[in-house]
Amino acid sequence: MALVLLSFVILLLSALLALCLNRNTHRAQDAGAYGAVSASIAGLIPAVKVLLSGTSETLSLPWPVPLGSFSLTLDPLSAFFLIPVFVLTGLSAVYGVDYLKGYSGRKPLGLAWASFNVLTAAMMLVFTAANAVLFMLGWELMAAASFLLVLFEHEKPQSRRAAFIYLAAGGTGALMLLAVFALLGANSSALDFSSFAAPTRAAASAVFLLALCGFGLKAGFIPLHVWLPEAHPAAPSHVSAVMSGVMIKTGIYGLIRILGYLRPWEAWWGWTLLVLGAVSCLVGVLFALAQHDLKRVLAYSSIENIGIILLALGLGIIGVTHSAYPLAALAFAGALLHVFNHSLFKGLLFMGAGAVLHGAGTAEFEALGGLSKRMPRTALLFLAGAAAACALPPFNGFAGEFLIYLGAFRGLNSSAPVALAGVLAGLSLASAGAVAAAAFTRAGGCTFLGEPRTPRAAGAHEAGGLMLFSMYALASLCLAAGLLSPLLLVPLSRAVGAGFGGIYGAGSGQEAAAPLIYISAGALLLLAMVALAFAKRRSLFPVARAASEVPTWDCGYAAPTPRMQYGASSFAQPLTDFFQPVLRKIGQYPVLSEYFPGKASFSAEAQAVFYNSFYTPAASRIRDLAYRFSWLQHGRLQIYIMYIVVSLMGLLLWKL
Repeated sequence: MALVLLSFVILLLSALLALCLNRNTHRAQDAGAYGAVSASIAGLIPAVKVLLSGTSETLSLPWPVPLGSFSLTLDPLSAFFLIPVFVLTGLSAVYGVDYLKGYSGRKPLGLAWASFNVLTAAMMLVFTAANAVLFMLGWELMAAASFLLVLFEHEKPQSRRAAFIYLAAGGTGALMLLAVFALLGANSSALDFSSFAAPTRAAASAVFLLALCGFGLKAGFIPLHVWLPEAHPAAPSHVSAVMSGVMIKTGIYGLIRILGYLRPWEAWWGWTLLVLGAVSCLVGVLFALAQHDLKRVLAYSSIENIGIILLALGLGIIGVTHSAYPLAALAFAGALLHVFNHSLFKGLLFMGAGAVLHGAGTAEFEALGGLSKRMPRTALLFLAGAAAACALPPFNGFAGEFLIYLGAFRGLNSSAPVALAGVLAGLSLASAGAVAAAAFTRAGGCTFLGEPRTPRAAGAHEAGGLMLFSMYALASLCLAAGLLSPLLLVPLSRAVGAGFGGIYGAGSGQEAAAPLIYISAGALLLLAMVALAFAKRRSLFPVARAASEVPTWDCGYAAPTPRMQYGASSFAQPLTDFFQPVLRKIGQYPVLSEYFPGKASFSAEAQAVFYNSFYTPAASRIRDLAYRFSWLQHGRLQIYIMYIVVSLMGLLLWKL
């Protein structure tokens, strides 16, 4: 634990130093980036050690806070979540040095780097805290730091709106988590997690629902997702990579921890998680297909992947409540493995989107096109991330979903409720995968293929060296995690055992060992054949030939222009029209009143259905209700002091 504490201290000290050097851009960047990378290296060592050994490490320091203690625990589950935190924040810090150079002279960067390192330290605290007060301190620090990062470009109205929505969602979730810990620690003298006892049946259900909503507001599954597609595009791209790759996983981690205190589980909890997960992965990827901004596509894709994780957790709980333990082990292992895999490929994709934004000045599909000739490395790396996101072997996205599929198929031989859960999980995964393939084909094609649609796309430039280094590192990890997925099953089983119980960890994913070995061997063979083919081609044509450009088939047009190629809206129109009842797409169609019109315009946009139909009316009613009690605010200090005294007297009387 000494190295964990050292990593935590490095992050806080480097954040303070970057803040002090706020006016000196280069020194602030150095302080923040060097601190983040050093802390990541220091923290990775104990996390990997604990995960490989299966042991736990603890640290307790004096902390005179009521009901609190500075108690940290690093067990295999927290280590499993910490490893992607350290990997992604370290590489994102390296990426951010190049990415933020464009803001040099326009914005002081010290606050941004300080917030980035505080965000990393807060996530460390959340994953290792062994006391509810310490956990909530890390939770609120994480919310405050990420709020400042979302507000980085505060001069833009959309950034201010995104930050406000994120702050409101975070505050609501924190209130629910306070209620969760109050119920779990009602009979304890302290709020240490080790002193929590399983509540009664009704109280356990209340704790489950509160935890589902509180942690769900951070995880961002539907319908608690409204902040996510606003905040992720607003933040700098390396911050979006961290928020989507690891920060939203704190909600999954918290839910797993709470479920550990609530055993035995109820079957309807599993069905709730399964249905919410199925809806999130299907609706999330549909909205991803309908977006016009590359970063918004990736944000909705994160909702889809959180839905996949939630679906697997629900399937596992249903398996446990019906004594289908092999199914539960596979589902829990698939959920955790997808947590790890998603952090890698979504970090890579957001960095790719940031490279596009940095090189072309926009992430709007209708203003891009043809970037593969101008940004060939970024195009290749984004393609690797998209293949992983679509769960295509040999990349890592395939392995986690493969375990979930195996669990779903295993359920077909069980009782009727388990078989029904398996069918629902399998169909949801398959449908979401098909639409995800269409969404990423559209995103990659409209961004990198075809001809530039605007002068900005025509003048795009490749990403900087540090940005490419981080993307290459993540792409290599995505490939390595896919090819070496059988080797991940043993540490994965330790994490499952620490989170759900040893009985599930002992056999988690072992049924998948043999199929994964065959898949990895086939992938290695395929890669070797591709390498041999390229080597043979090079030997046949040792001298590079000059490439010649010729026009493609122009459909009979004498003078085709880039505007005649497929756009993002036209590519997705057949699918988005089919799912119009869900997307509620609004279109502005041209009205042609002339035989030869000079110009016409068309636009189509999917509505924020949940925000417009539920959250906006609910907020209006709450605001109206609050105005009715405005008479309590007299503006006089004496009356406010009286409120405090009366409240304290009431609490004392209740306690006595």
